[in-house]
Amino acid sequence: MDTIYYEAHKNLYINLTNRCSADCVFCIRNFADGVYGYDLRLSKEPSTEEIIGALENVDLSKYREIVFTGLGEPTLRFDVVLAVTRWLKCRNIRVRLDTNGHAALINPDKDVISELKKAGIDSISVSLNAESEEKYNKLCRPTHKNAYRAVLDFIKGARKVGISTRVTVVEVSEIDLEKCKKLANELDSEFHTRVLSEAASKEI
Repeated sequence: MDTIYYEAHKNLYINLTNRCSADCVFCIRNFADGVYGYDLRLSKEPSTEEIIGALENVDLSKYREIVFTGLGEPTLRFDVVLAVTRWLKCRNIRVRLDTNGHAALINPDKDVISELKKAGIDSISVSLNAESEEKYNKLCRPTHKNAYRAVLDFIKGARKVGISTRVTVVEVSEIDLEKCKKLANELDSEFHTRVLSEAASKEI
């Protein structure tokens, strides 16, 4: 049975998709089937109705927040993110989106920032993972051109409309954490480092 959600860090994480618009060299997807003992490989992507149906059987009030994340990029299923967020906000639940920041490239027909704001997203965590475009393209291997610029624009846009935004970076030797932290400060965002997964650390 597919894992639609899983628990960690007093949060509940929603596993929307295994697809992604990047192929980061350090991504857990390349080294394991999931995290925290959960198998996150999906036989099919869950519908909005299936996600809400699963969440209806959970005491959501015991979690700090509900987070869109998983083994893929949630904004590849942008309409589902919006619909489930609206459902959660009707129940006064905090909602966070973990994303690579490619939403505008993935959904060029949508004003992604304003739609996220309208749906009620409380906070966004964006994987920056490099201090320059050249290094980003080498490490994150995005499918879209100008992805790094799109990530920076996404962060700026989220902050502009007042969404609490955090920039994250994986701790690998190629990435200059201090430069990334400086960039996060310039973008008026919190800065957070993520530890490389044990499975990935054995391989790269």
